[in-house]
Amino acid sequence: MNPVNVFVIDDSAVVRQVVADLIGEAPGLHLLGVAPDPLYALDKMQKAWPDVIVLDVEMPRMDGITFLKKIMAERPTPVVICSTLTEKGTATSLQALAAGAVDIVTKPKVGLKRHLEDNGHDLVDAIKGAAHARVGKRRDSAAAAPDVMHAQPKLNADAVLAAPSSHAMAETTETVVVIGTSTGGTQALEAVLTALPRTAPGIVIVQHMPEKFTAAFAARLNSQCTIEVLEAQGNERVIPGRALIAPGGRHMLLKRSGAYYHVDVVDGPLVSRHRPSVDVLFRSAAKVAGRNALGVIMTGMGDDGAAGLKEMRDAGAHTLAQDEASCVVYGMPKEAVKRGAVERSVPLKQIADEICRRH
Repeated sequence: MNPVNVFVIDDSAVVRQVVADLIGEAPGLHLLGVAPDPLYALDKMQKAWPDVIVLDVEMPRMDGITFLKKIMAERPTPVVICSTLTEKGTATSLQALAAGAVDIVTKPKVGLKRHLEDNGHDLVDAIKGAAHARVGKRRDSAAAAPDVMHAQPKLNADAVLAAPSSHAMAETTETVVVIGTSTGGTQALEAVLTALPRTAPGIVIVQHMPEKFTAAFAARLNSQCTIEVLEAQGNERVIPGRALIAPGGRHMLLKRSGAYYHVDVVDGPLVSRHRPSVDVLFRSAAKVAGRNALGVIMTGMGDDGAAGLKEMRDAGAHTLAQDEASCVVYGMPKEAVKRGAVERSVPLKQIADEICRRH
């Protein structure tokens, strides 16, 4: 199997060196080149085009957003954003995701070299996932990559809450929708949430996203949607016309008080190698909502959410998966289908209608 050719564009010489070393040491990756800005990169990439581009967003001569839009219009290529954890950086990175980037890896302003070295597996995994993402024209689905695994032990939702031991109450006056997604999910969620009317049922979402990015992401969606979109802080009611997004770096659980639902935001270990974890949210929905819930698993790499969606279906919930043709990465939905967790797979453009049908 040919290695994934990667080109790194960042105005920091330290970042270029550390990322180059990480790529050079990672099995299955090959460093095609590095550049301090997009204009210099374009000249070099014309000679050999990369499979994946690692891109900074704030650079001289041409910013990352302008470059990304140019690439997506002329020669669509998977792009991983490597962004600084600042308020300005998060807003710009979300612009990049909206423009077609498939993933974000964060870098701090201080202790940059040590951070990248200690957390290099995040970048390597993002690059490998991006290599098999569909951008622009659809790629051959047969080329989908196996899930990328971290070296640390993989915990399941037992690490945060016990498995369902009994069925939730048979009927309530409230229907709740829980959604889990990862790579490609920012664009997919935008497509779904902007299509929903204010009368849509309450929605609770886990989108794999770095800490500090989810607040800006929720605010951006809130400005575009008819429904209200918020980053959850804990104890918010799940009500019609509202979507709550789990904060990066914390798990979110669905809770019930009488016939009404609210969310709880908690710390805890990585579950299915993520925090927030879709499996944690889905298990909590299986425990407290049962047949009153709709579980939706969307585009993303890995298998987070597959086990939890199966628990939801076993508890009587309706379950949907985004179909392969409309996924950026058909990893999470594929695993859920394989485990018998999915009632139906539907195109992205139909998910909003399916949600409204449950109200």
